[in-house]
Amino acid sequence: MTILDGKKISNQIKDEIATEVASMKERGEKVPHLAAVLVGTDGASLTYVGSKVRSCKRIGFESTLHHLPAETTEEELLKLVHELNEDPNIDGYIVQLPLPKHIDEQEVLMAVHPDKDVDGFHPTNFGKMALDMETFISATPFGIMELLRRYEVVTEGKHAVVIGRSHIVGRPISILMSQKGKAANATVTLAHSRTKNIKELTLQADIIVSALGVPHFLKADMVKPGAVIIDVGITRVEDPSKEKGYYITGDVDFEEVSKKASYITPVPGGVGPMTIAMLLKNTLLARERHRKNT
Repeated sequence: MTILDGKKISNQIKDEIATEVASMKERGEKVPHLAAVLVGTDGASLTYVGSKVRSCKRIGFESTLHHLPAETTEEELLKLVHELNEDPNIDGYIVQLPLPKHIDEQEVLMAVHPDKDVDGFHPTNFGKMALDMETFISATPFGIMELLRRYEVVTEGKHAVVIGRSHIVGRPISILMSQKGKAANATVTLAHSRTKNIKELTLQADIIVSALGVPHFLKADMVKPGAVIIDVGITRVEDPSKEKGYYITGDVDFEEVSKKASYITPVPGGVGPMTIAMLLKNTLLARERHRKNT
């Protein structure tokens, strides 16, 4: 069994980006600038955005954090989004989800200019991804594909079962893995909460990508020997015995499933670090596009 070490691979990618940024500086070029918009004080979001800011500093990107109070109106947020769209110094930006319930997330994401949508959430970028055109691929699916490529996991002709149909992970990864190319060419089944007899499907699967957000959903008796397991789930489970009062776990019963798997991602340290690395890669791509167009 091989651990798909997202932390290690993400550090490799960051080092590669840092080398490219250093070369840009030597050539006198503008370095990439990533902005993040955070509304409210959601703990997980604060941690995630903080990690992005630290990563930008490490690799030489410029970064800006717009931290708005939870009571920010949708109109005020949309005004900021339009300002970021028009700011020539910003190459790409993200609006951290979830947003407070009084704000329409879809309305906000639609307002982000596709050329600066380094999260890859805009319908224009999603559509290009589905058509196998060059675009910004949503960072988590992008990270999964890169992890499979770098570990040279054989996917061609394999049966992949994706559990979860979200527009951010499940649906895009099902499309990407079915396309032509490296870490692709798989036959993909997309399962979800209404799928009957999921266990029958997962027992047929050579590769399982679980993106449900249900702790320990995937048990050892649902996995055939030698399967490749990608755990996208990340959940805080309350546990008074822990110092922080909780522990982090994924969708997979790691201890038992890892005994049967050929490859498996840990939680934490698997898909999560890759998501941030690929967001940075998208921002570098955005800077290159803007340079060519000016």
